[in-house]
Amino acid sequence: MVLGLTIQAPAASAQYADAIDIPYERYELDNGLTLLVHEDRKAPIVTVNIWYHVGSKDERPGITGFAHLFEHLMFNGSENYNDEWFLPLQNAGGTDLNGTTWFDRTNYFQNVPTPALDMVLWMESDRMGHFINAVTQERLDEQRDVVKNEKRQGDNRPYGKAQYLQLAAMFPEGHPYSWSTIGSMADLDAASLDDVKQWFADYYGAANATLVVAGDISGADALEKVKHYFGDIEAGPSQSKRERWVAKHSESRRDVMYDKVPQSRLTRAWNTPPFGDEESLALDLVAAIMAQGKSSRLFKRLVYDEKLASSVTAAQQGFEIAGMFEVEVYLKPGAKMAAVEAIIDEEFEQFLKKGPSKAELQRVKATLFAAQIRALEKIGGFGGKAQTLARYQTYLGDPSQFKADLQRLENFSRKDLKAAARKWLSSGDYNLEVHPEKTYTAAATGADRSALPSPGNVPSLSLDTPTEFFLSNGLRVLLSSRGAVPVTEMAMQFNSGYAADKKDKLGLASMTAAMLDEGTDSLTALQIAEQAELLGANISAHASLDSSIVSLSALNVNLDASLALFVDVLLAPAFPEAQLARVKSNWQDRIAQEESTPSSIALRRLPPILYGANHPYGIPFTGSGYQTTVASIERSDLLAFHEAHFSVDNATLMIVGATTEAEIKPLLEG
Repeated sequence: MVLGLTIQAPAASAQYADAIDIPYERYELDNGLTLLVHEDRKAPIVTVNIWYHVGSKDERPGITGFAHLFEHLMFNGSENYNDEWFLPLQNAGGTDLNGTTWFDRTNYFQNVPTPALDMVLWMESDRMGHFINAVTQERLDEQRDVVKNEKRQGDNRPYGKAQYLQLAAMFPEGHPYSWSTIGSMADLDAASLDDVKQWFADYYGAANATLVVAGDISGADALEKVKHYFGDIEAGPSQSKRERWVAKHSESRRDVMYDKVPQSRLTRAWNTPPFGDEESLALDLVAAIMAQGKSSRLFKRLVYDEKLASSVTAAQQGFEIAGMFEVEVYLKPGAKMAAVEAIIDEEFEQFLKKGPSKAELQRVKATLFAAQIRALEKIGGFGGKAQTLARYQTYLGDPSQFKADLQRLENFSRKDLKAAARKWLSSGDYNLEVHPEKTYTAAATGADRSALPSPGNVPSLSLDTPTEFFLSNGLRVLLSSRGAVPVTEMAMQFNSGYAADKKDKLGLASMTAAMLDEGTDSLTALQIAEQAELLGANISAHASLDSSIVSLSALNVNLDASLALFVDVLLAPAFPEAQLARVKSNWQDRIAQEESTPSSIALRRLPPILYGANHPYGIPFTGSGYQTTVASIERSDLLAFHEAHFSVDNATLMIVGATTEAEIKPLLEG
C-alpha cells in the first residue's frame, strides 16, 4: 500500500443528487388502502412494511400509552391465526420482524424470502381485517404488564425520566405531543377491553393505512396479491388531518432534575416546524454544522478544545404537526454548566449573525448525500427504502416529496440556513439540566383463511466466491465486486483483539483502535474529520475479543483520496499525547457509565467468573478495561501494540463494492 496519495477535492453534491432515487408505483384499492411498490431484484427477498396513520397524538389525557399498548396486542394473534406472530415468519427465514409506535404513526415490518410473501400478506391482512375477536381480557392483561415493565425499564435507565419533563414543558397542556408515547402507569391500568375494540374500529381500517411492498416483485404482481388479501377489508371511518401546531415560545425556560446518572447532561431545545416544511429541512443542516461530527462547531469547542464535555450532539426532529431542534451535551465530571452554556450561546450567536461558512455547508451536504446513497442498499428495516416511502406517503401524502427534499437540500444556500436559524433558534429555548442524584443517609426506616399459506420452497442463496489476491508486500486481499451502489467498503482485519491485552494494560487494544483517527504524522484529528466529511467517507476502527478492524466506506467518485486518508490513519497514527489525555479521561467516564448500566455490569463481571481471572477471556467483554489499567496506558504502549499487531502478516483486507481487481489493485499497490 502507498502513503503518498494526495487528498483530492470532493465532487460537487450535484453529482450525487440525481443518483438518489427510489422508483415506485402507487395504487389505491377501492377500500382506500394505499399500496406502494418498489422493485429491487438484487436478492430473492421482499419487505412488507405497513404504516397505520395513528400514534400517541391520537390519544387524550386519561388514555395515554394506548397506541403503543395496541401495537403489542397486534403480535399476539388474529382470528384466523391465533398464535404468536413471529413463529411462522422466523421458520420461513424472515428477518427484521418488528413494530414501532411514535407520535404520529404505528408501523409493522418484516423481510422474507420471496416465496413467503403470500404468508406475510395473509397474516398482515388478517390482523387488519380479522383481529379484534381474538383479543381477550387475558391477553390484554398480559400485554399491559409487558408494556408496564418496558416503561419501568426505560424509567430506570440513566436520564430515562427526562423526556416526561421536557415534553410537558415544551408543549402546552392538551397538545398531543405533551405526553410520551409510553404513557402513564395509571392510564395503562385503566385501559379496558372496550377501549381496545374502539381503538381498532377507529384507526385500523384500510383507508388509514399505507402498505409498502419492496424487493423481488413487480408492481403488477404485488397489486394482484394485495387486492386478493386486503380487498375485502372495510375502509374504516374517515380521519381528519391534524392542524399544524408548533407552539413556539418567546422566552427561555429551564428545569433542573436529579437522577441516578453518572454525569450531568444539558438538553437545549426549541419548538420548530414539522416534517415536510422547507425550514425544517434547513434546520437539519444547521444541526449537522453545530454538533454532528468532530469538525462541528460545538464538538470542537466543548469536547476537543475546552474538554468540558465527553460528547455533544444536535438534531432537528420533524414530526407531523410540529418539530423539535435539540442540542444534547454530556458534561465531564467537574465541568461547570455555566461554562458549557456560555460556549453554546457564543457559537449560536455567531451562527445567527454570520450563518455557516462555505466549507461547512459543503461538508454537511456531502455527508448527507453520502448517507442517502448508502441507504439505497437497504430495502427494509429501520432506515430502509420502504420506510422512506411509507413515511412520506403517511405524513405528506406524496412519496415523491423525498426526491423534492433532496433537491431542496442541494439548493440550500448559506443565506437560507442563516434565515431559518434566526427565525426558529433565536428565542424560546427550553433548557433541561440532569445532574447526578445527591446522596443522603437514610434513617433506619378476503382470502381463504382455513389454513395458513405455505411459504413454498425457499431458493438457496447463491453468493459469489470472493476474488483472492495478494499485494507485493504479502497482504492477503478478498474482493467481492458489487455494482448496485457507487460505494466501496473496506475492512482491514488484524487477528489481535483485547484478549491480547496484558492484565495490567486492559483496554489497550480498544484504545489503540480508538486513537487511530486522533492524529497522524501529517494530519490532526480535526483535519482527518474535515477531509473525511468533505469526501463523504467514513473511517472507523474498533477492537473485539480476538480481532481489530479498521474500516473505510468511500464513494467511488472520491475513492483515490479516501483511500489515501485511510492508509494514513491506518499506518501512520501519531497517538498525540494531548489527545491521549482527553481520550483516557473520556474512556474512564465510559467505564463509570458501564458500571451504572445493568447489561454492561454483566458484560464486565461475568467473564472473570466464567473463564477465571488468568484466562485471556477472563476480562470485561466491553473491552474498556478498568479505571486503574486505563490510567496506566501511555503513548509508548499504543505505539508498541500498533507495531506488534497491526502488521501485514497478521491482517486480511476485505473489500466489497463497485470495483474490480484490475481497478483496485494498482491503488493499493501505489
